[in-house]
Amino acid sequence: MTKVEKFILENWESVIRVNTKDKDTLIGLPYPYTVPCAEGKFQELYYWDTYFTNVGLMLQGKIEIAKNNVNNMLFLVEKFGFMPNGNRTHYQYRSQPPFLSQMVLELYAETKDIDWLFKAYCTLEKEYSFWQKERITPSGLNRYHGQIKDFTESASSLCRRVGLDMPSDIKTKNRYGESAYSLCESGWDCSSRFAFFAQDINPVCLNSLLYGFEKNMAYFSKVLGNGDSKDWNRRSIERKMLMNNIMWDKNIGAFCDYNFVENKRRTLASTAMFYPMFFNLEDENQSNQTIKTLKKLEQKYGVACCENREDILSLQWDYPHGWACQQYMVIKALLNYGFVSEANRIAQKYVDVVDKVFDETGHLWEKYNVLSGTVSVTKEYVTPTMMGWSAGVYIYCNKFLKGEKR
Repeated sequence: MTKVEKFILENWESVIRVNTKDKDTLIGLPYPYTVPCAEGKFQELYYWDTYFTNVGLMLQGKIEIAKNNVNNMLFLVEKFGFMPNGNRTHYQYRSQPPFLSQMVLELYAETKDIDWLFKAYCTLEKEYSFWQKERITPSGLNRYHGQIKDFTESASSLCRRVGLDMPSDIKTKNRYGESAYSLCESGWDCSSRFAFFAQDINPVCLNSLLYGFEKNMAYFSKVLGNGDSKDWNRRSIERKMLMNNIMWDKNIGAFCDYNFVENKRRTLASTAMFYPMFFNLEDENQSNQTIKTLKKLEQKYGVACCENREDILSLQWDYPHGWACQQYMVIKALLNYGFVSEANRIAQKYVDVVDKVFDETGHLWEKYNVLSGTVSVTKEYVTPTMMGWSAGVYIYCNKFLKGEKR
């Protein structure tokens, strides 16, 4: 066991919280849950962070904690009709990347609890309905958005984070405010992928997640024998066709984010381009093209969020920053299509940077500079120390490199 593995195993308790009753902005949850950081920022249950945290928890045998996390999310979906960004009152106005069906899939694989799966399935139907009713666009694909409370406040927040002056005209201000909420819901806040028009984008990551959601529901339906599997498969086939028609760019050789307002694809290479491979959406020819994108993203210490281009804004979800979640998505995507040596290389790079910085600082961190192998700091906010997904992905990478996990 490495020093970092031992540190993680001994410190899971530091990020477990118990709050069964509402208090101030915190929404009470029925079960104990994990938060990303032991102290300071991020003292609540977050949506997509928790998927990657659960990966590590389950690999270290902490199935009950992972199940508690998922059950709390199912509780929140029942309460609000969707999974909010987190269990805070001010997070009720947006969600995050919809990983809940994937969490249910992987937890069910561990427990084989069919009664629990039945209840989860019924709740997942509500989560899926939210995305299809509240986040659908004229293209037939989905977007990140969010209910806007205050255009001025959210526009001001976005401008502060990206280092811009607040626009004076109302139209631009409102546009920035709307984009701010969409960026936050995407999890990629902030990123040159979306810039200041996130609300106009059909993201390849989101639509891949929803394709995976549909495929997972088809599988659950088959296990439960409820007769819905055919309908879920039809939905996934329709989404796949739309994504191929709208998002696949033969010149880029990858699925690209699509601006449905301007009817054109965004060509910035990013780790989001590997999400279709994560969910087995691509055919062999497409995957052989998509993997060429890796050379635009891979650095000495892992994959950067996006390629280094003159027009990027140098935000925290841009080059040269590498987040744990994106290393994991790329590694699993590569493995799905037989690119084992490439997956091994990325996993080793992530382990190397975490080990290196842990030796220097005694901590895991939210994100890393994959070019220099240092703690990644941007103008948006001070990078916090982390357990959460940094721990989960490190555990996975170590076990994969030892041949214990694919």
